[in-house]
Amino acid sequence: MNFVENIRLAIEGLTTNRMRAILTTLGIIIGVGAVIILVSLGRGVENYIASEFQGLGANVLFVFSSAPQSDTRTTIQPLSTVEAEGLASPRVAPSIRQIALETGVFGEVVGPEGSTRLNVSGVTANWQDVRQWFPQPGSAFISQTDVDDAARVAVLGTTIVERLFGDKSFDPVGQTIRINDRPFTIVGVMNEQGAGLGALGDQNQIILIPITTAQTRMSQTRTRDGGYRVDVMYVEAVSPETMESASNEIEAYLNDVHKINFQGEQDFSIINQATILESLGAVTGVLTAFLSLLAGISLLVGGIGIMNIMLVSVTERTREIGLRKAVGARGLDILLQFLIESLVLSLIGGALGVTLGGLGTWLGGLLVPDLSLSITSDAVVLATFVSSFIGIFFGLYPAGRAANMRPIDALRFE
Repeated sequence: MNFVENIRLAIEGLTTNRMRAILTTLGIIIGVGAVIILVSLGRGVENYIASEFQGLGANVLFVFSSAPQSDTRTTIQPLSTVEAEGLASPRVAPSIRQIALETGVFGEVVGPEGSTRLNVSGVTANWQDVRQWFPQPGSAFISQTDVDDAARVAVLGTTIVERLFGDKSFDPVGQTIRINDRPFTIVGVMNEQGAGLGALGDQNQIILIPITTAQTRMSQTRTRDGGYRVDVMYVEAVSPETMESASNEIEAYLNDVHKINFQGEQDFSIINQATILESLGAVTGVLTAFLSLLAGISLLVGGIGIMNIMLVSVTERTREIGLRKAVGARGLDILLQFLIESLVLSLIGGALGVTLGGLGTWLGGLLVPDLSLSITSDAVVLATFVSSFIGIFFGLYPAGRAANMRPIDALRFE
């Protein structure tokens, strides 16, 4: 018996019991569809996170205070504006192009149509250049004059515009808001970023004021070196190739001024975009793998269903098997017939699962527009391989049982 004839007999056997075949493949359909949707979702989240950080450029380092890892040092000396000025010197750190500073002050903000409570960010004038995040056309950013004068000016994110003025498309430039009962004039609105996802939050929920205003008018953040506290330094290296040397220069300088004697006593951390993406990618990768494992349970259940239905089919067709063997069919022919039937059953389920996965991915893209969800070719290949493996693995025992039947016993079966 040739291969084409085996396929014909397999399809004929499945169409004889259509409802049973559909119910049998349901586990495969759900499992394959779920795996494809979850893989697409995981990659969409990874791509979204990567795109959110791409705007920073490949040569930006983040420096911030952190707890020492050594028991020999427990205190944290905060970063300061004096240290930032020292790092900005080419003699100290020739691999650094510029440094933008940010410090946070909690504020209660009141506008004409609403109010909000959040951490207001005091920033330097070059913050927009290093962060690569600029105001909308017609808006201004905090100038160096504003920083020098500790001016009461503010730049808002679109989410804050909506909260304070009722409509994110409203132009609030020139309007006045109150931060901790102090009047501030709005000079600009930042371009809208993605709505945010997971650890990133809503980036448009931001209020920017001159860093000197935050440090002198909103709070007293003096440090023992005579400067003011800084929460984050955004350090732009001269080029992506000088990132490592810039990091080493920052560490050497801060170790000296913070009087760090041993490794692990550092009360600061230096990370870059690649490190952030690697950490977030590891988290999303583990989550995707875990969810895919749960979806794989459906594939296991589907495989058991295929084995069960094939055993039932072998039992129902025992006399047919005996008759075919009596007229000269070999055990291999019987084995291939039932194995192909199991394979066809799982491949049909896999194809329908891919269709279900495509539909789910499309709906996910509509519900979460910020995520770029799509079915990749490797996901389809994986689904095809998995469904084929299930068909062969779980169909092998029933097919082998049919192939090993003795013709005389099969013909006498009632």
